[in-house]
Amino acid sequence: MKQSLALFAALLYLGASAQNNHVLIPAGDSEADIVKKAANVVPSPRQLRWQELELTAFVHFGMNTFTNKEWGDGKEDTHLFNPDRLDARQWVRVLKAAGFKQVIITAKHHDGFCLWPSAYTEHSVKNSPYHGDVVKAVADACHEYGVGFGVYLSPWDRNNPDYGDSEKYNRYFMNQLTELLTHYGKVDEVWFDGANGEGPNGHKPVYDFNAWYALIRRLQPGAVIAIMGPDVRWVGTESGYGRETEWSVIPADKNALEKIADNSQKDVAFAPIGDKMEKDLGSREKILGAAGLVWYPAEADVSIRPGWFYHADQDAHVKSVDKLMDIYFSSVGRNCTLLMNVPPDTHGLISDSDVSHLQAWAAARRAVFEHNLAAGARVSASNGRHAAATLDDAYDTYYEAGDSTATLTFTLPQPKAFNVLSLQEEISAGQRIEKWALEYKDGGDWKEITSGTTVGYKRLLRFPMVTAREVRLHILSSRTNPTLAAFGLYRGPQN
Repeated sequence: MKQSLALFAALLYLGASAQNNHVLIPAGDSEADIVKKAANVVPSPRQLRWQELELTAFVHFGMNTFTNKEWGDGKEDTHLFNPDRLDARQWVRVLKAAGFKQVIITAKHHDGFCLWPSAYTEHSVKNSPYHGDVVKAVADACHEYGVGFGVYLSPWDRNNPDYGDSEKYNRYFMNQLTELLTHYGKVDEVWFDGANGEGPNGHKPVYDFNAWYALIRRLQPGAVIAIMGPDVRWVGTESGYGRETEWSVIPADKNALEKIADNSQKDVAFAPIGDKMEKDLGSREKILGAAGLVWYPAEADVSIRPGWFYHADQDAHVKSVDKLMDIYFSSVGRNCTLLMNVPPDTHGLISDSDVSHLQAWAAARRAVFEHNLAAGARVSASNGRHAAATLDDAYDTYYEAGDSTATLTFTLPQPKAFNVLSLQEEISAGQRIEKWALEYKDGGDWKEITSGTTVGYKRLLRFPMVTAREVRLHILSSRTNPTLAAFGLYRGPQN
């Protein structure tokens, strides 16, 4: 009991004075106490690595690819799975060239068909004309090309006869999870959704998520666990769009935090208070009523096509470059990581239509962001230190204000025309900025260009073209002394 109390006290201390990715809020804390604690909640190392990826690819491939469905029923003939030219190296080459830094493969979808020769089911590639191991092919390609590797394992299994029996099915699921986490080298992300249907016995199983988490932490301690997991949350839609105000620090379930505090569980699901699809998850109004806070960043997922699996009749409906750019600005540019699905075709290749759109999208991003027009500017700040670090191209060096508000002024070598702003906080010090505005000097007058709320890892905004030599950023409200790791002005296509 004394040890538990000591750990509980240590957690409270860490949340208040050091930096941790979760904190309990005792009943007597003032508003100032709570806001300060929120400002000092930071990502774990695995969460920070995940956020810095910016772009992760989802690869939906499996039995549905060959039945032309989105959801299978688990009764498919395994002989239908027959990619004749499968080349996972092509997938990874194409995706890496498009800027993706990680690839997640649908190792098993809801139909229960496994893309690896699992020892625990006959519904897998081992009983198909394709006798290879798709998961191994993807893992090997990712490791060869220096790209992160992740797996999606559907909790719902419409083929397994024990689905519906919680004890038996959780044992089966953990056996398959163990195969995926021990046979393929380093795994960087494990992705679960909450899919749950009735089993043959007419019952829905109760998933033992906490046992799954413990297994992942033991076998692949560096892997983030998303979406039904403690590291990464779903943004709330499958549109690829994040909130205009996207907080990574949000209210958490008190019981979950207490279990960590008393060391009874190392990782639990941090159930956010309220609806994940609300417009506001982490404002002062939300956190002031919370019993605990957690760093729980958002992932925005979307498919490059109308469906998640490949369908030939959708080849003409791949998202346009303009749409992909808008998604990028509204996901990565709103403090999310973008998870974009690119499904291979029945040959086992990413189709030409998808490849061409990905290449054009990557070229469009390079055209905008290759040169920071603020580079070489003279930087001054109303307070704080290291203002020049905002332009040094090093994310781990940053400006830190001396107060909760500050103004940074950038004097460019000569006037430049720009219509895109990029801001980045140093989130390893916390997410702090609540409100800001950008101005430019027009003759003797300062005029506002744009404004916003949260910044987080990255904030991107587009606006009508402005030509100026002097610009200034007002940080108008923060939870404590704000940081800024990067400031950028860019020129994109005019709207």
